[in-house]
Amino acid sequence: VQLQASGGGLVQSGGSLRLSCAASRNRFKINAMGWYRQAPGKERELVALITNGDSTNYADSVMGRFFISRDNAKDTVYLQMNSLKPEDTAVYYCNVEGTYYGRSYVRAYWGQGTQVTVSS
Repeated sequence: VQLQASGGGLVQSGGSLRLSCAASRNRFKINAMGWYRQAPGKERELVALITNGDSTNYADSVMGRFFISRDNAKDTVYLQMNSLKPEDTAVYYCNVEGTYYGRSYVRAYWGQGTQVTVSS
């Protein structure tokens, strides 16, 4: 499974950005797609997650500002980020979890990361 993320950049506080991550897979069933972020000196943390049933989970710090969605036909997950704050500055990584056909072991894959910088 390969993940290609895009959409990061520099934005002023209060602005918006939309991240995209397209998955290229072969005989792999995706169960969930998500976004994580890692700021300098901090651990990687979950930002938002969406399951096959469209259940979503958000970090408290982004609730009501960020919105995750997915296009199953394109194997793509999106993260709409609104009302951005300087503390949202981080490298954002997309992630997929799932299983290969005929297997039960859940595997996770990561994208290459895209930088989001929010200036005050």
